[in-house]
Amino acid sequence: MKVDLSLEGARALDLQFSAATRRGDYLIPGREGKELIYFCGNSLGLQPLKAQEYVLQELADWAELGVEGHFHGKRPWFDYHKQFAAPISRLVGALPQEVVVMNNLTVNLHLLMVTFYRPTGRQYKIIMEAGAFPSDQYAVETQVRLQGMEPEEAIIELEPRPGEHTLRTEDILQKIEEHAEETALVLMGGVNYYTGQFFDLKAISSTARKYGIKVGFDLAHAVGNVVLSLHEWDVDFACWCSYKYLNSGPGGSSGVFIHERNAQNTSLPRFGGWWGHDERERFLMRKGFKPMPTAEGWQLSNAQILPMAAHLAALELFDQVGMTALREKSLSLTAFAQACIDQINQRNNHPIQIITPTNTAERGCQLSLIFKKDGKRIFSSLQQAGIVADWREPDVIRIAPVPMYNTFEEVWNFARHLERSL
Repeated sequence: MKVDLSLEGARALDLQFSAATRRGDYLIPGREGKELIYFCGNSLGLQPLKAQEYVLQELADWAELGVEGHFHGKRPWFDYHKQFAAPISRLVGALPQEVVVMNNLTVNLHLLMVTFYRPTGRQYKIIMEAGAFPSDQYAVETQVRLQGMEPEEAIIELEPRPGEHTLRTEDILQKIEEHAEETALVLMGGVNYYTGQFFDLKAISSTARKYGIKVGFDLAHAVGNVVLSLHEWDVDFACWCSYKYLNSGPGGSSGVFIHERNAQNTSLPRFGGWWGHDERERFLMRKGFKPMPTAEGWQLSNAQILPMAAHLAALELFDQVGMTALREKSLSLTAFAQACIDQINQRNNHPIQIITPTNTAERGCQLSLIFKKDGKRIFSSLQQAGIVADWREPDVIRIAPVPMYNTFEEVWNFARHLERSL
């Protein structure tokens, strides 16, 4: 279908998708009185207007109530984390008892690997994508060493075929089947941070589970970006951050999913903590850790109230709009961006390569661009023009027009500046 790539066409699409746009509920950064074109929500999402109100409410309760804020504040701190069960479960396609908000992403990744990476003499390897985000690589590397093994022996990295930038689903599944007898865990990102590829999590989980292999996902770039059905896909565990597409502030609280079949198994090994202990006995202060039979059983400490307050404000907007509507707009917004770049390529001897999959089912908001030459200079030119994207070594500019607050008109203006920078 032909897309109208004019300014009028962009504005018409903004009208068409107005119900999925909550731009007025966010603070848009500016420069010299003019709003920036912010395409960096895949790195740090923008601040919801209500975030400050929610954080100030907790500060006010602390000031006025002191320790009594745990029970008598507007949103009592004692069970503050329970407010997230319903909205997070809707966001990731889970049951409320399968999710909990706690800690930060890499901390949670380590905690979950303590439970779900249990190597034996025969099954000890971990399958993951090559070029995963560094924190994932470091977490897996150090967990392997903690078990007395060397990463070179225990980690199987999935690499694209020669001359390609992304992984083919059939190659991922074939590798799992090929190494099924020696694999203890499949651990992958939901969306690759560098290429923007959205993996077929359902197929990966199904194949791993068929061979009795535990499967987990780092959803840092997937949550709030693509539609997820973690319970239905039979995923063992997942974790994510909240500061990218979920717009919950720098270093925002992480979320965890643990499938109910695992959450109910209180004999599973884990690190214990006060807030993971059976809440009916928590204040009896007895010896003997008795974990909650839900995802809460992996908690160590009580809630981090101030960052969680910002997270709560951000999640309200997702509940109001819904991931289905956001994904529908996202598909059109990213397709519009791709069509604009394709047009630039046709007029300028193809200086740009999009390494993100063209198949819309295999990508979210992000497009990763490689330039034949002068990539860093072009990135600087975009910055000077008031366009916030990001550069990833060695040669990629990532743009992520997100449906919550970005517009088709912004994409049109970005394309205009991009062509000028060439």
